[in-house]
Amino acid sequence: MYPMGFNGCVLIMDDNQERRSRLEAILSFMQVEWRSGNPAKELAWLRSQPQPLTVLAGDIEDSLSELLNTFPHHAFISLEKTTCQADNLQGTLSELTYARLTTLLAQAQQWQPARLSDEQDASLQQLLTGTSAPMQAVKSLVRQVAAKPANVLLLGESGTGKEVIARAIHALSQQAEGPFVPINCGAIPAELLESELFGHEKGAFTGAVSARKGRFELAEGGTLFLDEIGDMPLPMQVKLLRVLQERTFERVGGTRSISARVRVIAATHRDLEQMIREQRFREDLYYRLNVFPIEMPALRQRREDLPLLLDELIDRHRLTHGAELSFSPSAIASLQAWHWPGNVRELSNLVERMFILFPNQEVQPEHLPEKYRFISDQQLAERPFDELDERDALSAIFQSGEEPASAEADFFDFQSLEPAGDRQEPDAAVRSLSPEGINLKEMLANIEMDLIGQALDASEGVVARAAEHLGMRRTTLVEKMKKYGINRGV
Repeated sequence: MYPMGFNGCVLIMDDNQERRSRLEAILSFMQVEWRSGNPAKELAWLRSQPQPLTVLAGDIEDSLSELLNTFPHHAFISLEKTTCQADNLQGTLSELTYARLTTLLAQAQQWQPARLSDEQDASLQQLLTGTSAPMQAVKSLVRQVAAKPANVLLLGESGTGKEVIARAIHALSQQAEGPFVPINCGAIPAELLESELFGHEKGAFTGAVSARKGRFELAEGGTLFLDEIGDMPLPMQVKLLRVLQERTFERVGGTRSISARVRVIAATHRDLEQMIREQRFREDLYYRLNVFPIEMPALRQRREDLPLLLDELIDRHRLTHGAELSFSPSAIASLQAWHWPGNVRELSNLVERMFILFPNQEVQPEHLPEKYRFISDQQLAERPFDELDERDALSAIFQSGEEPASAEADFFDFQSLEPAGDRQEPDAAVRSLSPEGINLKEMLANIEMDLIGQALDASEGVVARAAEHLGMRRTTLVEKMKKYGINRGV
């Protein structure tokens, strides 16, 4: 069996059906996994493969040189005579023989995409915070593509740090000495976006009192970061596609062609494939941009990175606020229980808020905004009774201010639950203060346990519904049930 080291698969792209069939037979004999088909169809599949593959390229519509530039992380073997030269072109197989194919496959197996130096790899670790498995996968993809000129498409939810990835790729690329120019395609009105991208000549439109360079010119020799590309209007998508194809453009109102020597990195939180089906995004532009896709994981998918992210964000905000800040282990554990819909951007906002409220302090769970407070069963078991917030207990028992909803009013109508002959006058429900006094804390605890039990009975043991009846958060009710030893199904 021939040892395979390139993702376990060889891709055959060839319109020559006879040659393709012979290759399929040879590879099957060698027990090599292969994929074969119409070049146009297989080219679309190849675009979705971020890991290195070996490609046998024969009679295809695209030129081999264009394929080598478009897919720098894949190893190619030409089935035709060629003069193309590139580090990922392993040789030609114009005379199809078993021995020649074996030799070229061995070369392809040993070939690896350009790797970062140790110094660059150390820089990558500093630029991208996180040691979780999802972040390690992202770093691996950045290592593979950074030194190549291929277009990159960054995907992921809003706030996950896609611009940080783009800046890391730029810093580790051959264009690192050039400028990094970002533009948010969704933040600029459609009628101004063309001028922002390509610039304009004097008098091109009302208000154009002088010539102005666009972002493509400003990014010359560097990287252009097209953020929120999914928000770009369709007419501009056509013009951008032309620039990516021809690598030239003209300023608005101009006729002189300008070379676009820039690397393009695009990003979006939208589902571009769904937008294509809805005819809101051009399919041809998508494939031009989606040469090397990288998906940024959401913060809830890499919660173990949160302590490192907190350290990095504290360093970022320390100089701005002129103060120190830290988070206690229990506060960090509480934050790790949150689902972070706003991702790293939400975490950054929280850190800045804590700098304002608690400068030069260690943030405790009770300092956090209420929605970030989560207490584990272990913490709850170790928590002394005296630490309970009695105001929270009282507010859970006695409704204040507004009238409760009709369902809640019926629930708290204790007299309606009793036989008519057993009902007490309202004042009789409260024990009179004896000369010896009473233990108020114990009395409140008994009332609280009784009401929690009634709420759980009325909601058939569903804690979430019982919490709604009692006007408290579900997590608060779970804490109290744990404290009082009340065990019911959730």
